[in-house]
Amino acid sequence: MTNVRLTHVGGPTVLIEFGGWRLLTDPAFDAPGHKYPFGRGMSARKTTGPALRVADLPPIDAVLLSHDQHPDNLDTTGRGVLATAGVVVTTRSCARRLRRTVHGLRPWGTTTLEGPGRPPIGITATPCRHGPPLSGRLSGEVTGFSLRWSGQRHGELWISGDTVLYRGVREVARRLDIGTALLHLGGARHTATGPARHSMTAADAVQLCGLLRPRTTVPVHYEGWSHFRQGRIAVAREFSHAPPEVRTSLTWLPRGTGTQITV
Repeated sequence: MTNVRLTHVGGPTVLIEFGGWRLLTDPAFDAPGHKYPFGRGMSARKTTGPALRVADLPPIDAVLLSHDQHPDNLDTTGRGVLATAGVVVTTRSCARRLRRTVHGLRPWGTTTLEGPGRPPIGITATPCRHGPPLSGRLSGEVTGFSLRWSGQRHGELWISGDTVLYRGVREVARRLDIGTALLHLGGARHTATGPARHSMTAADAVQLCGLLRPRTTVPVHYEGWSHFRQGRIAVAREFSHAPPEVRTSLTWLPRGTGTQITV
């Protein structure tokens, strides 16, 4: 059995600590108030700043970067974190753009993190679709990550990445044993793309958890930006009507404070 310490910095950014490892997801550390272009007429304003500064972080062994093309997942300050991290794991196209030592994975590709005196971590890239069907050219390549290591009792730790609920995400439930799920939610929408959603809604999360059956479900990336349409209240309401095994899995992380999760 392993205890993992999760610290929600804000948005998609989570510090994951266990067994001597320090991993960071999607580093976004800019101050609030700025409006950012997302391409193709889309934009969003950052409304909430990070709970921790980059200076507050411990040395980072690896960054798990779902994608680099949107500033809510990798902003100007966050790019500085990449330069100091030991390893960056991301998509193949992002690896080409970053032009540094990066592990670029295709969907269902794997890599292993190894370090002296620490358990090896197997990383599997999981499918994402950051919008409606045929939106790949608009949104670009995105990935999720599933982490496995010796001593896990309840299954792998999965970070969904920015995605809608579709066949590729449902395949995670068929192929992997997920014990802890960090789900990117918020039901993101942009005026330029009308009613189309670019991330999962609360209802999507409940449906997906019915397939995954995780022991622990952690919502992230549902607040702090103007393009999110469903915050904590909407997520909590949807889960309150879910079957008991889904409802009781819901776990909220306080921003900026580490929380112990058993995996």
